[in-house]
Amino acid sequence: MATTEKLDHIEDLEKGAQVATSLLQQRANDVRSNTVNWKSYLQGQMISNEVYTFISNFDKASPEERASLISPNPMQFASIFRNLIEKIAKDQTLQYILTMLDDALQEDKTRVDIFKEFAKRHKESVWQPFFHLLDRSDKFIVYQASRIIAKIACWSKEPMEKRSLQSYLIWLKDQLRQPNNEYLQTAARCLQMMLRVDAYRQVFVDVEGISAITSVLAGSKVGFQIQYQLIFCLWCLSFNVSLVERMNKFNIIPILADILSESVKEKVTRIILATFRNMLEKPEDREVVQEHALAMVQCKVVKQLELLEGRRLDDPDIVEDLTYLNEKLASSVQDLSSFDEYTNEVKSGRLEWSPVHKSDRFWRENAIRLNEKNYELLKILVRLLETSRDALILSVAAHDIGEYVRYYPHGKHVVEQLGAKQLVMQYLTHEDPNVRYEALLAVQKLMVHNWEYLGRQLEVKELKPKGFGVN
Repeated sequence: MATTEKLDHIEDLEKGAQVATSLLQQRANDVRSNTVNWKSYLQGQMISNEVYTFISNFDKASPEERASLISPNPMQFASIFRNLIEKIAKDQTLQYILTMLDDALQEDKTRVDIFKEFAKRHKESVWQPFFHLLDRSDKFIVYQASRIIAKIACWSKEPMEKRSLQSYLIWLKDQLRQPNNEYLQTAARCLQMMLRVDAYRQVFVDVEGISAITSVLAGSKVGFQIQYQLIFCLWCLSFNVSLVERMNKFNIIPILADILSESVKEKVTRIILATFRNMLEKPEDREVVQEHALAMVQCKVVKQLELLEGRRLDDPDIVEDLTYLNEKLASSVQDLSSFDEYTNEVKSGRLEWSPVHKSDRFWRENAIRLNEKNYELLKILVRLLETSRDALILSVAAHDIGEYVRYYPHGKHVVEQLGAKQLVMQYLTHEDPNVRYEALLAVQKLMVHNWEYLGRQLEVKELKPKGFGVN
């Protein structure tokens, strides 16, 4: 299925399902029930006779009646709404005007080009009056204006020019990061619309948009509707080869794997599987495909696929994606070397006592490989020691740094240069006995060079905390 068709298909499924109504939609219904006294604006000389005649007829008209009012003079439609938006200051009336305009655009998508043409003829920016509203204190006005910007940007024959596009995408990104944003669903919906357009995706990535999405998905709990909308945005990005090859740098696979394991909503499951499939299917670099596959294996995606297969699934998209992912991941596991497994685990940041950590042979053969790519894996271990609060991760990271020093002749110097020695030493007093134990072993390895001597002196059974073992 072609990209555009696939996007449309998923959107149709979304519309067919019961969708949580956003706060903006709820309040828009209240706004529509209001009545504006247009005559008072005429009498107060705030609007002209022409504006009064048009808007009083347009207001409360049916879609067919609106079309008949616009078609004789489309430029009048754009002119009057711009005039009203720029001159009316009262929040309640401005809410009504924006809702009426939003409805009119929804009725006929080609009307966005009327605004584009009007702005071109008058050498004005089509965006300026709406961008100006994004600074208002009334949040309904702000987000209703944002919806209109998104519609003009996505439905127009000509794309949004880069400078305005950057400004708008940065604004949307900031709305995602805004704590307790009651209009988060509307911001996400605008972003969904924007990222359906191929030309806008790279710009969103360039303004650090992916990290904004992942911070919401990985942060405080959000509802399934927000999860769906933001993962939809990631799915849109995953259709672009140049973007999908960089996506897991933002820890997307672990985040989506966690959501998949907890989600009970089919539409969330569907969009995660579709994103995972693109991450294996779209990259042209085979190493990237393998990296993504290994990340999914490390994050227990295979187990989740097995659980999903055990359910009765009627959605053919889910069934098809399940089949593809199972085959691809099974193939990747067969090609997996112990060092591949280790690399993937370290990069995921989810360290556990997998067999490679306790294998003398593994460290003897692979310790020197932690120097590759400018000590990439070693630096990740150091960063985990700096940032993690998880006792298991700290224990494994301290252990691995000790094994690196033990089996790589110049390891002590490298570890000291990276600041890891001091980090390990601070965990000698950690509250968790397993962390203290692994830190002590690592410090011994950093201080002693004769390993056979160390082995004779170190009574592991006495140091080993009760209940300690390989999981």
